[in-house]
Amino acid sequence: MSFLKLFQYVYIIFAAFFVYDAFIKYQNNESVTMSLLLAAAALFMFFFRRRFNNKYDK
Repeated sequence: MSFLKLFQYVYIIFAAFFVYDAFIKYQNNESVTMSLLLAAAALFMFFFRRRFNNKYDK
């Protein structure tokens, strides 16, 4: 498996981190908007890269 195919899973790790960060900020009554937006962007990038890689594998 190439580096680029493995790197797409790093986005899942980033998304999990930002969701955790949003949870911690929510408990401290801080703004969670930016963390949730970054988590959503990381999830979007994961699925975008996955589809893009699958498209070129076929």
